Amino acid sequence: MASKTAQKRLTKEYISMQKEPPPFVWAVPDEKNILTWNYLIRGPPDSPFAGGEYHGALLFPAEYPFKPPGIKMFTPSSRFQPDKKICFSMSDFHPGTWNPAWSVATILTGLLSFMLSDEMTTGSVTSSDSHKRTFAAKSHAFNLTQSRFRDAFPDFCTPTLRDLPNMGERERGKADTGSTSADTTLSQQMNLRRNNGVVQTPVATTAPITTDASNALTSTNKPVVPPGWSASWRQIIWEKWRWGVLIALAVVVSRLSAGS
Repeated sequence: MASKTAQKRLTKEYISMQKEPPPFVWAVPDEKNILTWNYLIRGPPDSPFAGGEYHGALLFPAEYPFKPPGIKMFTPSSRFQPDKKICFSMSDFHPGTWNPAWSVATILTGLLSFMLSDEMTTGSVTSSDSHKRTFAAKSHAFNLTQSRFRDAFPDFCTPTLRDLPNMGERERGKADTGSTSADTTLSQQMNLRRNNGVVQTPVATTAPITTDASNALTSTNKPVVPPGWSASWRQIIWEKWRWGVLIALAVVVSRLSAGS
């Protein structure tokens, strides 16, 4: 039976997994026992496991997160022995190196990374890339014959492979990045200003320059003033210089045109 700490922690991790699943992995706790989680790993593109679907289990101790889980993979993969515990740094083979800050997402991401390596350990097997590809091609059909797979993942019991919630699109550069979003926002702002009749001029990226009311602004960052404007108008605009100078210029131009 899970301790209160384990129950609370694993519940929180399930919520986190639902919101932000790691690339190529998915996991759900058993309905009757939260200490047992079924997971799916999908073989990443450009790997010998591409197109493969690998079902396994995380077996958490009642003392989790202070002790690590046991880890098994049920689907034949030509990398791990089916239904045998796998020894790697985040499993119960290495309690001395376990970090309580690690989570289900961390463990499965580490397992995927270990799966893609050639490191040998307890529970692993040696095989060629061609063998791994052969097993990958048969993996989904094998899973469909297993009652524990069907019980754990009814939504994935489809004739053909169904994508996991995160298939690594962002990691492969197929999703917008934060900088792109920022650039888009800036572009939209510039277009809005053009549509409002404001002429875009370079704006300094430093802090706004303040001046004494009796002195004219002499900064090299001042906007270009069209010839023919009166000195008084120029003086007023320069003294009111702030980050909103472009909007102020548009207002002045509009009023001057209306009065002529």
